[in-house]
Amino acid sequence: MLQSRIIPCLLIHNNGLVKTVKFSARKYVGDPLNAVKIFNEKKVDELIVLDIDATVKGEGPNYKLIKNIAAECRMPLCYGGGVRTVEDAKKILQLGVEKIAISAALIASPGLVTELANQLGSQSVVAVLDVKKRFLSNKYDIYTRNGTKKMDVELESLIPKLEDLGIGELVLNSIDKDGTMLGYDRTLISKVRKMTTVPLTVLGGAGTLGDISSIIKEYRVIGVAAGSLFVFKGKFKAVLINYPSDVQKINMINSSNEMSEDVHV
Repeated sequence: MLQSRIIPCLLIHNNGLVKTVKFSARKYVGDPLNAVKIFNEKKVDELIVLDIDATVKGEGPNYKLIKNIAAECRMPLCYGGGVRTVEDAKKILQLGVEKIAISAALIASPGLVTELANQLGSQSVVAVLDVKKRFLSNKYDIYTRNGTKKMDVELESLIPKLEDLGIGELVLNSIDKDGTMLGYDRTLISKVRKMTTVPLTVLGGAGTLGDISSIIKEYRVIGVAAGSLFVFKGKFKAVLINYPSDVQKINMINSSNEMSEDVHV
């Protein structure tokens, strides 16, 4: 049985650490290497680092930055941004990264995803879906390029295809909830949870540790990720890198151990 992980998600823009609200209003919050050092001390379960510039600018991965982050990082590391070839991915893994996050290529280059899974192993391939609720509808649309390009594909039809491509994990990111700290999109999580048996990590909206605990308990997802919650503190959102203590993590995860047999992780 896989244990749920509590995962900070760091966004890289112009080599700096930023936080966004609904994928805009970027706020600089510091040096990513300093954040990694602090998360090391706090014994973080895992770290997701996403370069939000690379694909938009048509650039490849920033290997120098990845190397520096990976050298500092003492926890499992997932990196995404600018990966266009298997060679890109292999080089990133050689630098010490455990997982490669793929977003735009899921739709634009599905063959690449299968090739990555075949050559690197499914456990190293993470699909990231940036999703936004359609206005006056119960449907959700998929976006790429930092939420600027809407994809002509239904969420319900894409997710089964991703499993066939060989992904090892799915990160579900709510654009509507991003940076709001008002709680996760439970409707979206519930919908996707029923559609896949691939390990699921959810992102977007965490405002309290209670938000995380309740999502683990209700949906038994493999990962609960957050950005603002782990870089801001207090109602004025002062920049302060933080993370639940060992005792808090144990209590949050253990409180959700009662789960039905038909829930897959």
